[in-house]
Amino acid sequence: MDDIRHRLPRHSTKFIPSIRLHIREAGLAYRTEQTYVHWIKRFIHFHKLRHPREIGIAEVEAFLNHLSVKRHCSVNTQRIALNALVYLYKRFLGVDTSNIGFSPAKQHRRLPIVYSREEIRAIISKLKGVYCLQVKLMYGTGLRCAELLSLRVKDIDFGSNNVFVRGGKGNKDRTTILPQGLIPDLRTQIQQVEMTHAWDIANGYGDVYMPDALERKYPSAARTTAWQFLFPASRVGPCPRSGVIRRHHLHPSALAKQLRRAVQESGINKPPRAHAFRHSFATHLLEVGYDLRTIQELLGHADISTTEIYTHVVNRGGKGVLSPTDRL
Repeated sequence: MDDIRHRLPRHSTKFIPSIRLHIREAGLAYRTEQTYVHWIKRFIHFHKLRHPREIGIAEVEAFLNHLSVKRHCSVNTQRIALNALVYLYKRFLGVDTSNIGFSPAKQHRRLPIVYSREEIRAIISKLKGVYCLQVKLMYGTGLRCAELLSLRVKDIDFGSNNVFVRGGKGNKDRTTILPQGLIPDLRTQIQQVEMTHAWDIANGYGDVYMPDALERKYPSAARTTAWQFLFPASRVGPCPRSGVIRRHHLHPSALAKQLRRAVQESGINKPPRAHAFRHSFATHLLEVGYDLRTIQELLGHADISTTEIYTHVVNRGGKGVLSPTDRL
């Protein structure tokens, strides 16, 4: 249950719990909280456990330069660390951060990992059960792994042929396409969820985790089938927030393990990445002629420049471009 906010001790005077409370009161996503706390801790350890109130902008610059020059971190990593430290000093400690100066890492344009259609078929052939369905759904919808695992039964709308993504990256909702070929498998999976949920209720469980304040607003919804996770975990466990024994969704490490095995057995010499199916979804749509704006909406990108990266990995052979070597 790594994606559930842990309960904070009341009236704590410790530094990190105070930052966590401030982040939550600001309404930031839990993943943002986890990321910011991670970089703030690294910053404190870099300066020999000195309290941030005892150090300032010069130490922030030294840490960021260390990430760029010594650690060879990417520009995106450095930017995330900068955002965390700006939040720490500007918003939490009330220190002006407008004069931060450092040596930013060089911007490198990294092309995404994309599997060919043949490679995807080979990977899917090595997967079974729920893991096979998860990979098909990521490739067929463009979902991120976290979005996939967070799906509830109610998010699969067979009537409108939509998959609803709730609280995706940036805490935004969106819809994406429901692959018609997966409807029978999804109906079977929902039937399995119903049986698992009935077993949980019979054994004294059955309340699923509800985000935000929905548990108070809809107190009986947590026991309904509609709110159960589409891919429930194999066992129940204590919720880190409330201590209630409940069934959460599958852990991402389970899918990652199966994916590594499938890619290795398929003889594919590309990294086994769940996110690669999202990249493949966008690239293959682009190859068959769908416009960037449509793909941007399906992926949930805020800026179309993010979607444009896929134009660099499109299979140009299918677009009429022939290598001079092939004319020899």
